[in-house]
Amino acid sequence: MGKAKANAGPLARRPDNSAFKQQRLPAWSPMLTAQTVLPFFYGMATVCVLLGVWLLVTVQNTHELKVDYTHAGSCDKCFEMRKNRSNASQSCNCTVVFTIENTFKGDVFFYYGLINFHQNLRQYMDSRDDGQMIGRNKNLKNPSSYCEPFIKDKNGLPIAPCGAVANSMFNDSFTLVYHSAASSRVVPLFRKGITWYTDKNVKFRNPQVENKTLTLAQVFEGTGQPLYWQKPVYDLDPWDRNNNGFINEDLIVWMREAAFPNFKKLYGVLNRAIEPFTEGLPAGNYSVLISYNFPVEYFQGRKEVVLSTVSWFGGQNNFLPIAYLVTGCLILLLAVILTAVWWKFGKNGQNMEE
Repeated sequence: MGKAKANAGPLARRPDNSAFKQQRLPAWSPMLTAQTVLPFFYGMATVCVLLGVWLLVTVQNTHELKVDYTHAGSCDKCFEMRKNRSNASQSCNCTVVFTIENTFKGDVFFYYGLINFHQNLRQYMDSRDDGQMIGRNKNLKNPSSYCEPFIKDKNGLPIAPCGAVANSMFNDSFTLVYHSAASSRVVPLFRKGITWYTDKNVKFRNPQVENKTLTLAQVFEGTGQPLYWQKPVYDLDPWDRNNNGFINEDLIVWMREAAFPNFKKLYGVLNRAIEPFTEGLPAGNYSVLISYNFPVEYFQGRKEVVLSTVSWFGGQNNFLPIAYLVTGCLILLLAVILTAVWWKFGKNGQNMEE
């Protein structure tokens, strides 16, 4: 026979008679009155406005210059040449001249920008093989089907790197020249160290082979270059053999897709160890020598170079400061309306009509 329960009966499921289970613990419920709510609204408005002004001043202390070179200067002839796909293998160089009115002090970043290029299209973003880019040997010559139709070249060789993202890699190159009163000199740029650390050291690796004496060209033997590339992946940087293959920094920067159709990507950083650029980019006349390769007429796009300084807040972007200012002003307006209502009808509501 089982032992009978001590609390058998209709009250067996009743909770214990404790303060916690009977909900008799001390509680505090705020009384929302004008004296407590209105100061909170005014305080929030003050904080938002002050923060917006501070961020706006910070942003205004940075400098940014955009130069659209799609048709500018002598680039118009290159633009017309790139309309014909049969001219894709032919080189075309052009020059764009511009002026910097005020000195860009501190670190200066050189970007290239594209307008109306939708890297955020889902099919485009999926058209890549991350296993191949991370250096897996089995993916090198057997790419993922996601890369279709950019998976094999016209000779039937597997493409490395495969996919639409790599195939459409931006391939214009730039040389920035400073024209002083005495002479003209090339502005030195750091072309390495422009990628995220995790991209360079984790997400992108060259294939590893047991025979360490093989060259990178031999490692990629049996693969083809993307259809619209002018060079194979193992020869992207002829001046630095450690910047070739899947770890090429221009390739890594391009493979990180942009979220919006108008974007800029880092091309280089000013080398401030050389005079007269130790303080930044001096005011004066400049020109950009451009190797014009990337076509934009097919998607009605435009190309630009961007020179920018940065602060702790980043580059010149007014969105967040303006958002704080607008939010602060709206909160202040609401606080004034609530104050007027409270003042008219009285804190106890004795002037309100039934």
